[in-house]
Amino acid sequence: MPETTASPQPSADVELEKELEELRWFTNPGLHPWWVVLLWGILAVIIGIMFLASPGITTLVFATFLGAYWLVSGIFSLISLAFDRSHMGWKIFLAVLNLIAGLIILCYPLVSTIFLLLFFVVFIGVWALFIGGAHLYHAFTFKDAGNGILGIISIIFGLLLLLYPLVSAALVPFIAGIFAIVIGIIAMVASFKVKGTPSPQATA
Repeated sequence: MPETTASPQPSADVELEKELEELRWFTNPGLHPWWVVLLWGILAVIIGIMFLASPGITTLVFATFLGAYWLVSGIFSLISLAFDRSHMGWKIFLAVLNLIAGLIILCYPLVSTIFLLLFFVVFIGVWALFIGGAHLYHAFTFKDAGNGILGIISIIFGLLLLLYPLVSAALVPFIAGIFAIVIGIIAMVASFKVKGTPSPQATA
């Protein structure tokens, strides 16, 4: 009587399933531990309150941290070239750019903070004009009044940012603070919902 043996599960399928499980873990907020979501929400609320209470100092501190991050990132990028020389020219360019930006911010934090705010405002203003133009083009092409209204609003918003960059830059910390508080509260509320959902290990 011939012996029958069960065919083993292909290892490729097992590895694929593990990769898909890890991807679901990182992309689905409900699969994260509830306390991580809660801590993230609390941190966002604290940062938002800092922006509203002391917008100048908080923005200066964040710009300084950004400069330190760029400086360290540039150093490590240059060190990594000793182990990986692929795309060397592009990596050296980005590393030098990070080093220069980091050094400028750390040496001149106040001026750099104002410049970063103004750059952010100008970038958003130009982007709003571009988006507004795209909406208007779509509105005239397809006779869509809704896109026309959105385009006009976007263009007006972009023009206001570009015409009054200093005022807009001064309002950025307050807008960021309000946004951070709202996102933090939503995250804290969601954390308790995540707490009530079973983990992937429990449902497996």
